[in-house]
Amino acid sequence: MDHNKPYDRIDRVNNQILDILGAILHKYIDLSHLGFVTFTKVDVARDLRVAKVFYSVLNQTLPKKQLNIEINKHRKPFKKYMGPQLTMKHTPDLRFYFDDTYEYTEYVSTLIKKLKKSDNKY
Repeated sequence: MDHNKPYDRIDRVNNQILDILGAILHKYIDLSHLGFVTFTKVDVARDLRVAKVFYSVLNQTLPKKQLNIEINKHRKPFKKYMGPQLTMKHTPDLRFYFDDTYEYTEYVSTLIKKLKKSDNKY
């Protein structure tokens, strides 16, 4: 087995799909009515048939559930534009999920700030 590649195939496919989807979002599919949408991470299944695509939205105009429904309505157009650009036999089916990492880090930061303030009182 040749280990000259810096990471395994799944990682390369994840990065390739993330780059392609970002370009498609910029060029072909307008989701600006939902807010500023960015794709943060892609997780492709080992069989390369399904890809979980995580996104975040700044200045979102809809609640998370409705936002998820609206973005998942565009699964077929994203797959259509992505297919010719992929160097794989099959184009994976896309599933979009809201990435709440930013919100979680903000929550943890506020907890840490509260702890620091309570420590300074003593």
